[in-house]
Amino acid sequence: MTKNYDSIVIGGGHNGLVCAAYLAKAGQKVIVLEANEKVGGMAITGELGGVKVPTIAHVARAVHPTVIKDLGLNVEIAKANIPMIALDTDGQHLKFKGNQVSGMNGAIVSAEDIKGYKSVHRNLQRFAKFLSPMMEAKAPRLKNRDREDTWNLIKLGVKLRLLGKQDMQEFLRIALLNIADLLEDNIDNKQLIGAAAMDACWGTHLAPRSPGSVLTAMYRETGHMKGTRGSAHIVKGGMGNITDKLQKICTDLGVNVQTNAKVSKIVIEDDCVKGVELAGGEIITAKNISSNADPRRTMLDMVGAKHLDINFTRRVNNIRDKGDTAKVNLVLDRLPNFKGLSEEDLKARLLVCPDILYAEHAFNHCKYGEMAEKPALEITIPSVSDSSLANGGKHVMSIVAQYAPYKLKAGWSEETRNQLFESVIKVLEQYAPDIRECIDVSETLSPADIAERFNNSGGHWHHVEMQVDQMLMNRPIHGAAQYNTPIEGLYLCGAGAHPGGNVTGVPGMNAAKRILSQKK
Repeated sequence: MTKNYDSIVIGGGHNGLVCAAYLAKAGQKVIVLEANEKVGGMAITGELGGVKVPTIAHVARAVHPTVIKDLGLNVEIAKANIPMIALDTDGQHLKFKGNQVSGMNGAIVSAEDIKGYKSVHRNLQRFAKFLSPMMEAKAPRLKNRDREDTWNLIKLGVKLRLLGKQDMQEFLRIALLNIADLLEDNIDNKQLIGAAAMDACWGTHLAPRSPGSVLTAMYRETGHMKGTRGSAHIVKGGMGNITDKLQKICTDLGVNVQTNAKVSKIVIEDDCVKGVELAGGEIITAKNISSNADPRRTMLDMVGAKHLDINFTRRVNNIRDKGDTAKVNLVLDRLPNFKGLSEEDLKARLLVCPDILYAEHAFNHCKYGEMAEKPALEITIPSVSDSSLANGGKHVMSIVAQYAPYKLKAGWSEETRNQLFESVIKVLEQYAPDIRECIDVSETLSPADIAERFNNSGGHWHHVEMQVDQMLMNRPIHGAAQYNTPIEGLYLCGAGAHPGGNVTGVPGMNAAKRILSQKK
């Protein structure tokens, strides 16, 4: 028997759940179809060795205040506004909190560098605030505009004028620069520059000297949830706490959330959606479909090239969506001894990127299909802030490792995965010499593993690379940049849509609003 709904949402990641909730609030009959046994996508809390671990995403930055307010989403924070500590092999670390930076254990940061960092950080935040309204609505088309597009462009122009002539010129000057040049123009301390620059590159195919990395830094700063823009928070119970609550909000609104329900095909008739076919052959029909899957998987695998214009198909094929970011999760028998850090310090984000050259060398490996011998690392130990994650004295360590390519020249296998793990641990041993002795259980996820586990075409954390030609009114491509696709009734609501990745809920919110505006 065929089931019929007003809306089908493909994929139960956070954006899919947000989209479903908004549609259900508007009175629609909605079903969410999640391929895995648990909703949440890459924002789930998994289990490893009896300990709760943040499988992929490990800090919350930017669940949008409008999403929180509209849906009544209560994000429980175990530790808010956590600082960042840039690690040094001799224990002379740098500590970042907002626009403040200070040396630890005798590390010296000059007054000029402190002032320079404040200036850069302040500008990035001010320009991020300018960009925020553009992130919170569908990106306007530059031609063939509708009334909403025209109004959004007018508002953007007014805001640009309100920056003042000097700030407007500065924004236009730096927006497409690389983050390394911007920092080096204002700061001399190499350790400070390396840490601040790498913070613009996590989850992307960018290094500090890549053009446009200033724009990704601004995008990162647009997020604001609890505290200052761009600040990071440890969520109580892990990131899955957010998606579990979104699932409950959906079910309370009457949404039918089905897991283990993989969509094999979007059913198209006369260039319009009619429904979906599940892997088991079941057909579900609906007036419109929102896909939280990445654009490539949605358009080429589920829709199929035969239903698409050849130029559109070519653009989809040319999307840059191959991930360079791996994840290592560790269950520890005890806390490791980091040189020069107290247990309180372990509540921070710990960063390994001693200088720009370190990051660029790591990135160079990726260009040739190799994993970095010395990857840059972002480390959290959330169990220090949230005891609910582990018991019996155990702890969980979450490590983001940059750079490891989706398309590894040697191919991803148990052997190469072990090589990645060894590279990460060898780097970590320089700062916590006893780390091996503390490890009880480990999990290493290459970009290829992430792609397979989360049904993501290239294992990219943001579905589509965050660069200027794939952002704003270009995201993901021309012809699908306002959540609509060439197939009537089919919309994109995931991280591959505007404004992009991170756990914000904005693509899901905007897509739902777009659907509802077109159904009036």
